[in-house]
Amino acid sequence: MKITLVTVGKIKESYLADAIEEYKKRLGRYCKLEILQVADEKTPDNASALLEEQIKDKEGERILALIRAEAYVVALAIEGMMLTSEGLAEKIGRLGVDGVSHLVFIIGGSLGLSRNVLSRADYQLSFSKMTFPHQMMRVILLEQIYRSYRILNHEPYHK
Repeated sequence: MKITLVTVGKIKESYLADAIEEYKKRLGRYCKLEILQVADEKTPDNASALLEEQIKDKEGERILALIRAEAYVVALAIEGMMLTSEGLAEKIGRLGVDGVSHLVFIIGGSLGLSRNVLSRADYQLSFSKMTFPHQMMRVILLEQIYRSYRILNHEPYHK
């Protein structure tokens, strides 16, 4: 299966970049992984709700331009469904059995995802009701995808 992460903004911290590279290496034996980044929009302090929506829309257009029509899209959204690690593994496994060959995970910018991106998503996934830095979510998501493949292959992984 091909897995694509579409993310907003660049990784600025070297320790996060190192963790991402480690999980990319580990995932190489299970799937073809690519990480695509789109530019983030600068959000001024005290931005109005309208301006925030416009910013999300601009980022959303960039995201949607990278998604192929046949891809199964999972948007990370705080209001999405929460799964256990085993539940995510089951979902990934089921998609593979159902013939999905390209799975796209979307991580929005600091303001979240536009309505257009959320409506394109086939599934909305929430990691928590808490807010996490979007750069850190890349590491967390990659770790959970790696854990999913370990579970699917009945390989040991710490709990």
